[in-house]
Amino acid sequence: MTTHATATFQVTSWDEKPYHETEGGAKLTRASITKSFKGDIQGEGTLEYLMVYRDDGSASFVGLERIVGRVGERSGSFVLQHVGTFESGVAKAALSVVPGSGTGDLRGLRGEGDFAAGHAESYPFTLDYDFE
Repeated sequence: MTTHATATFQVTSWDEKPYHETEGGAKLTRASITKSFKGDIQGEGTLEYLMVYRDDGSASFVGLERIVGRVGERSGSFVLQHVGTFESGVAKAALSVVPGSGTGDLRGLRGEGDFAAGHAESYPFTLDYDFE
């Protein structure tokens, strides 16, 4: 049975550095991010993004995030895979739990979710999940 979790997250740190730039071409960056979650999902997230920025300021990104905390009444950790875009000041990402990444009571976790984040203090986050 699938459970729909809703939470909010705050970005607590963001360290982004370019690793490849070409004049007239795309800029590639790497960002190390930490986040805190509240709601049906509680805990701390550590996220690494690889991003490509286009001349118009839009971007595409991929990332892996380990969340340590609680999902519902279960605790442990798991990894989310992010695939998203940044356009018009809003980042949107599709998320999926990496199979086999759950630890503790979250062993066997699987699911998918999403978020949209602009410039605010906290952002809504959803995850539809179940267990193997």
